[in-house]
Amino acid sequence: LSPGAKMGCFTFIKVMMILFNLAIFLSGGTLLGVGIWVAVDDQSFVDIFGGLSSTVVQVVYVGYFLIVIGAILLVIGFLGCYGAQKDSKCLLMMFFSVVLIIFIAEIAAAVVALVYTGLAETLLSAVVTPLLKEKYGTDNSFTHVWNATMKEIKCCGLNNYTDFTNSTWYEHHKVYPDACWMLSPPVVRELLPLAHPHPRGCLLQGCFHQILTEIKTNAGVVGGVAAGIAALEVAAMVVSMYLYCHLDQK
Repeated sequence: LSPGAKMGCFTFIKVMMILFNLAIFLSGGTLLGVGIWVAVDDQSFVDIFGGLSSTVVQVVYVGYFLIVIGAILLVIGFLGCYGAQKDSKCLLMMFFSVVLIIFIAEIAAAVVALVYTGLAETLLSAVVTPLLKEKYGTDNSFTHVWNATMKEIKCCGLNNYTDFTNSTWYEHHKVYPDACWMLSPPVVRELLPLAHPHPRGCLLQGCFHQILTEIKTNAGVVGGVAAGIAALEVAAMVVSMYLYCHLDQK
């Protein structure tokens, strides 16, 4: 290619790099803002969006999750956009390094999720089950989110209904949460032993298993999204390294 053509190609890639990372930066700012909103006023967020979702984010502190993701996207977007705009080799190398670390972490997380599903369940159980026993029925936001989750995907607790045994809710009401019961006449519910719910009356499957089943059912969609994200990350690393290597020639 002639020097002019090379310069034109470099400029085009540089502009695309700036626009792409500007979009990432704005997306990160949006997620950060939503995360702060959820962390400060989670009840309003749940009232608006709680019934629309049936994923595992409903059983964790989604606000803090969004804050972390938003902050990471802000950093990546800033490094890529400003580094390309200012022709800074240092910032471009930092951008490449951050994206590479995230890419490796995602691959490691995918391998762990595939190989150590039982370990993930154990870790979640160790964290979430005590929260269920302590906060369900006393924390309105926490209770609302869990009720929406259990009703939406037809499950009870994280592992099963025994997550509520000896909980604050059970000690006070002497019955498992309404969301744990299938649609059945009140008289049938009264005849069922509370300590040992009958399979015909109380949902025995836990939310973790139901979510895992949904993920496996939609494995193609999940895999496609993951592959798309991975492709974007690889493309971003290639472009940043191209700009880094061609800055001196410019």
